[in-house]
Amino acid sequence: MEKRIIECVPNFSEGRNLDIIKQITDCIESVEGVKLLDVDPGAATNRTVVTFAGTPEAVVEAAFRGVRKAAELIDMRGHHGAHPRMGATDVLPLIPVSGITLEECAALARDLGKRIADELDIPVYCYESAAYKPERKNLAVCRSGEYEGLAKRLGTAEGADYGDRPMDEKAARTGATAVGARDFLIAVNFNLNTTSTRRANAIAFDVREKGRPVREGGKLTGKPLKDVDGNPIMQPGTLKGTKAIGWYIDEYGFAQVSMNITDRNLAPLHIAFDEVSRAAAARGLRVTGAEIVGLVPKSTLLDAGRYFLAKQQRSLGIPDDDIIRMAVLSMGLDQIKPFKPEEKIIEDMLAATDMAPKRLIDLTCKEFAETTASESAAPGGGSISAYMGALASALATMVANLSAHKAGWDERWQEFSDMAVDGQKHLKGLLACVDEDTEAFNRIMAALGMPKGSEEEKKARAAALEEATLYAAEVPLDTARRAIALFPLLEKVASQGNPASASDAGVGALAACAAVRGAALNVRINAAGLKDKQMAFNLIDEANTLADKAVKLEKEILDIVNANIDK
Repeated sequence: MEKRIIECVPNFSEGRNLDIIKQITDCIESVEGVKLLDVDPGAATNRTVVTFAGTPEAVVEAAFRGVRKAAELIDMRGHHGAHPRMGATDVLPLIPVSGITLEECAALARDLGKRIADELDIPVYCYESAAYKPERKNLAVCRSGEYEGLAKRLGTAEGADYGDRPMDEKAARTGATAVGARDFLIAVNFNLNTTSTRRANAIAFDVREKGRPVREGGKLTGKPLKDVDGNPIMQPGTLKGTKAIGWYIDEYGFAQVSMNITDRNLAPLHIAFDEVSRAAAARGLRVTGAEIVGLVPKSTLLDAGRYFLAKQQRSLGIPDDDIIRMAVLSMGLDQIKPFKPEEKIIEDMLAATDMAPKRLIDLTCKEFAETTASESAAPGGGSISAYMGALASALATMVANLSAHKAGWDERWQEFSDMAVDGQKHLKGLLACVDEDTEAFNRIMAALGMPKGSEEEKKARAAALEEATLYAAEVPLDTARRAIALFPLLEKVASQGNPASASDAGVGALAACAAVRGAALNVRINAAGLKDKQMAFNLIDEANTLADKAVKLEKEILDIVNANIDK
């Protein structure tokens, strides 16, 4: 299951006093599960943009603490800066990164806005996707008149969504905060084989959503045309959800189209790359590479990698790292400097700083074997069964990938690519079971370690032990279910795949059968400890049924494999 991660980018109205900024960011970092990614203070704007990410619950709590500390330290009555602002915490957007939707972030933003108003007495406007009023999707509407105009707005129809009241001393000090949800903004620069800013700008105008002004006679030197209200008439560009300009970078010695992708659903990075490349070619230029500014969600590069693989008629069922490498190669993301996923992909950056214990699946083969061979009872047969299933998935996926790339089978690449994608899903699920089985054992040990001095403690210990034992039986049953689900894929690659890989499909079937039967043994030994005997019977009966089925399916596939080998 994809880990739920959101990003938050609050803007605080202090860009000069580094001690105040540090106190605010310290509060944010005090929340477990949050990683501070960037702190960008600006003296001229007297504003600091902070970026942090983590689990939704942790990020929301960290955001609240940051707002609370800013309200304590920043007095808006004496604030001056070049950037529009209306509060000590001026804007506070929540941004989906993975495993969570924009709509879910909007709901979190509204709840956070209410909490800020209720507990901190700060007026809150909800904006972007969290807006209650259509016009307030636009931040400029929420911030109209800035801090100086708040006294005229609060307590009126233009007042805040939460904590609205006529301006009082508290509101005068803190100002108001805009809390909202928006999609992840991808900042990317497309490198051009030219030094001309004018030509880079022309390409930017060709593609950006806003487009370019329509001029008299269609000539570049013609007078801009205006509508009846006196506004310039624009010819929209080809990419919705984008903003772009052209510029020349002295450091690089070439021009770029600098783009903000504000809606990655409307304009995925790979589509933007191809469209800028098309527009550049139409003007006699080439896109030679691209530069991602800041961080990017992993899904953005996975989507790009799959897109370019499909254009080459290559299998999409390869490891994520290889898919990302294809994205890097295809868009020249390492033209200016090496592309390091742990520094550019937000999920990888969070994982690189994760203090959680090392997982079994992160060990080398040698380390895994030696850990299993140690005096510890975990990992044991349950984890090994799950890993056998993962290896079976890997072999099935390998055969599919080799078949997709087999000379003379080009017209069948999609067929085998789909098989490989299916195999990768099985692989990830069974790998998760490796550590989950060891976690189940640890829960039993934790329950056994609970105190049992009083009757109340004995009851609590017995209940915890029953729950942990049930979990310890359910985890290997899940492994068995996942491993038995591999056989249709194994049958396909054995009967339809590259004949030269027949033995690999056969070993996959042997491993899948071992995974099911091994998992069934673990279901039986753990379920025997349940006090709920009916539950125990149901679990063991299903496990035995799956084990018997696996033996039959293994034989069917081995018959196919042996026939192919003996041809």
